Amino acid sequence: MKQYLLSVHFVEGAPTPSDEEMEIMFRETGRINDDMQAAGAWVFAGGLASPDSATVVRVENGATSMSDGPFAETKEHIVGFWVIKCADLDQALAWAERCAAACGAVEVRPFDDLSQA
Repeated sequence: MKQYLLSVHFVEGAPTPSDEEMEIMFRETGRINDDMQAAGAWVFAGGLASPDSATVVRVENGATSMSDGPFAETKEHIVGFWVIKCADLDQALAWAERCAAACGAVEVRPFDDLSQA
């Protein structure tokens, strides 16, 4: 089985979901999580704090530097993700369709072959 990352994105400036919409999103993603676990597809999932909570760590020429904020200056940020295992991309895309219906755009990326061992 191959592993896939399903990442959920938020676009800065997009309307913020209401409390009621957030409750629905959490309830639906909870159902998807339960279904993934029952199907044996679940590996790990999590939501992320806001991008301004990030710290970027770099090591250059043996010197470590740390800076506040996200790595990339962009209006789109990953806000959550699933790591799943599926027989193929079509199966991963089917899960992603359910995830996108629950919480917005989802990017699907396979892990590279070195990560599959």
